Amino acid sequence: MLRRLEETDMTVADTAEAPDSLPEWDLRDLFPGPESGELAETLRAAEAGSKALAKSHKGKLATLDGAALAQVIAAYERIGESLGRVMSYAYLVYATNVSNAETGQFFQTMQERCNDIATHTLFVTLELNRIEEETLARQLAAPELAHYRPWIRDTRVFRPHQLSDELEQMLHEKHVAGRAAWIRLFDETLAAMRFPFRDQVLTSAEAFDLLSSKDDDTRREIAKVIAEALTGDIRSLTLITNTLAKDKEIEDRWRRFPRPISQRNLENMVEDSVVEALIGAVKASYPRLAHRYYRIKARWFGQSQLDYWDRNAPLPEDDDRRYSWDEARSMVLDAYAAFSAPLADIGRRFFDNAWIDAPVRAGKGPGAFAHPTVPSVHPYLMLNYQGRSRDVMTLAHELGHGVHQVLAGDQGPLMAETPLTLAETASVFGEQLTFRALLKAETAPRRRRVMLAGKVEDMLNTVVRQVAFSEFERRLHDERRAAELTPDRIGALWLEVQGESLGPAIRLSEDYAVYWSYIPHFIHSPFYVYAYAFGDCLVNALYAVYQSGAAGFQDKYLDMLRSGGTRRHKELLAPFGLDAGDPTFWQGGLDVIAGFVDQLESEMDDRG
Repeated sequence: MLRRLEETDMTVADTAEAPDSLPEWDLRDLFPGPESGELAETLRAAEAGSKALAKSHKGKLATLDGAALAQVIAAYERIGESLGRVMSYAYLVYATNVSNAETGQFFQTMQERCNDIATHTLFVTLELNRIEEETLARQLAAPELAHYRPWIRDTRVFRPHQLSDELEQMLHEKHVAGRAAWIRLFDETLAAMRFPFRDQVLTSAEAFDLLSSKDDDTRREIAKVIAEALTGDIRSLTLITNTLAKDKEIEDRWRRFPRPISQRNLENMVEDSVVEALIGAVKASYPRLAHRYYRIKARWFGQSQLDYWDRNAPLPEDDDRRYSWDEARSMVLDAYAAFSAPLADIGRRFFDNAWIDAPVRAGKGPGAFAHPTVPSVHPYLMLNYQGRSRDVMTLAHELGHGVHQVLAGDQGPLMAETPLTLAETASVFGEQLTFRALLKAETAPRRRRVMLAGKVEDMLNTVVRQVAFSEFERRLHDERRAAELTPDRIGALWLEVQGESLGPAIRLSEDYAVYWSYIPHFIHSPFYVYAYAFGDCLVNALYAVYQSGAAGFQDKYLDMLRSGGTRRHKELLAPFGLDAGDPTFWQGGLDVIAGFVDQLESEMDDRG
């Protein structure tokens, strides 16, 4: 669901068209309204069903035959889908007006109500994990239960880390008043933040957008304003970060996870060795990727170094072209259709129906995301569309998520969700298709050069920067095990990893030390960020197979998306002749980025 949030991803200023010409989503496909009888009845039925399920089957799962256990899981799945529908609706209402007290109250109330109801069905996974292997093997012989084999497999991965039933229930019930409450505080703190700039008072989205201004003075001035605003709330943001890091450390210790990243790897169904190979390969490539590119970009600006506020500055040749919504829609869908007509047909449904919320509005959350909701409904996309080329790429990215979620929905609520490492595949592939189509259609050398540089920056933000974020998290969580970190110490860690990843061509001022504090991934989903690098490198490898003319590639690709969470990465990539466990796999993906940098460096040398 999350989208990487860069300084330039928080973009909403000066849209190419009036906000009222952009689509807004209609959430009535979920529920008619917060006070609707349908929502109240859904909660009532879910509560009754969960209590009935617990009354009839709690403590008995190991004694059931396979067909009977399958019926219990099917009932658990139906209840979960009902609660998922309620929470999807509550979150989407909240996301478009984070600053509003009533939407915040509604979201919190629904979280607490759904959490309470889910407590009654918590026994299903806890007991399932306690069933002995021999007993479970006999139960799985029943075809009804065999249907759920992938979900059972992934649930039982957590057997070594499961606590007593009482502790599991306590942690489940306490979540809404613990981690979830701190996350909400973070979101509302950022949404309420304002940035005085010249004769205006800007939202965070408007302020961060000005870091992409073509005017040097504007970028420098807004960077200082952002730093001052973040500094004003840095104690609160530091407290939130310290508290959640300590909360994670306590739970990791009780669950016997050896490292802060271990639980995320397990949830992603990816081996520690594969993640370590990815992170190691990217870090080793910092010099030939980011360091080299920013050195080239500095030369483009006639300098030996760029200040941090110029990292995402438009190139001097960039005409800052804006694209209308209709143009963006056509570009993305045409690129999808050139690859696969069925893929484009699914994507078109998002535009033909009210499944996208694109305008910028006061109080709306920054960035962009695709929310899968539940398989019986459909996904929704949230954007902050302003018409830049990067906004077109964001649309292509989120639409890829949406199409993937539609295709995977056939697996049902329990098995539709894809591990994060593969959840970014369709989104990044959609970006790749759109970029390649736009580049192919562009004939002007200057525009092609600008587009290529923009793609390199996006890839660096997806691969290098996200791995640097992951390294920042690792250092922060490691140190938090010993003691609380001060704002200055967290800032020092931030400057360290940014300096290592960006290289000597980017000048990092001391005021940049607070820029870690606005990134939601650190709060919402610790160690999520490496999934972007995983997805980008994987897509580079997939795209190379596609370009080679591999027979039946499109059909294999759609089958991969349809599989949802039923297969692991080795099974999914095998039809393409790829293996993420191969030490050379990541190098191939990074070589694609290096090749683009080679092209830009060659053109720079030719121009003198």
